[in-house]
Amino acid sequence: MQGSSEGRQGGRVFREAWVAGVRRHFPGEPKAGYVAPWEDTPEWEREAAAAVYGQVEQFVRVAGGATGKLSREQKGRFVALCWTAQIYKHFSDPKPSYTADWGKMPSWQRETDADIFEEIERRVR
Repeated sequence: MQGSSEGRQGGRVFREAWVAGVRRHFPGEPKAGYVAPWEDTPEWEREAAAAVYGQVEQFVRVAGGATGKLSREQKGRFVALCWTAQIYKHFSDPKPSYTADWGKMPSWQRETDADIFEEIERRVR
């Protein structure tokens, strides 16, 4: 799926939801890399975004729409866990901040991850 145009489109949706969430929730001015457009996103990150989009999409479909009953925290945790797995896939020794567990993530990142889930969920329904 990652190489397909459908997978790429999902990755772009993921990235756009990330950028929108960062702009909404980040305190102050975010780092340029946090809000870089899709075209300026590194290849590994595009692949990871497409993969996580696919995982969330599949989860929503398999749940038959019942994901609407999940809390924002549950939705955000799902995105964060899927993203962490992608970090481990692409980096042999990632920085600890890249793989922080939910409780150690900054609130802006937790809110952004929940926004990403909800955007994908909205598109699947």
